[in-house]
Amino acid sequence: MASGTLGQADLAATTNTAVYTVPAGKVASFNVNVLNRTTSNVTVRMAISATSSPTNSEFLEYEATVPANGVMERTGLVASAGKNLVIYASSTGVSVNVFGFEE
Repeated sequence: MASGTLGQADLAATTNTAVYTVPAGKVASFNVNVLNRTTSNVTVRMAISATSSPTNSEFLEYEATVPANGVMERTGLVASAGKNLVIYASSTGVSVNVFGFEE
């Protein structure tokens, strides 16, 4: 069983990024930390999706504002095998960390 840091990314601007994918035969319970390292507000989208291009029904956050030098956290997320945590940011300077466990 993997535990601890499950995924990390320094996001590219205006690009869907699959930060973490649940391995085959596993279920993951995790928390997500999105850090805006810039001095301007950034908007982000977050989804748990079957692909790296989420459908409208898969979004958890959509155009949510992360303030300058601020953090957005989502806790208590659960995903099944093959699901992707997909994050999109309106600009560069955004770090994502996924912490949790797989079983």
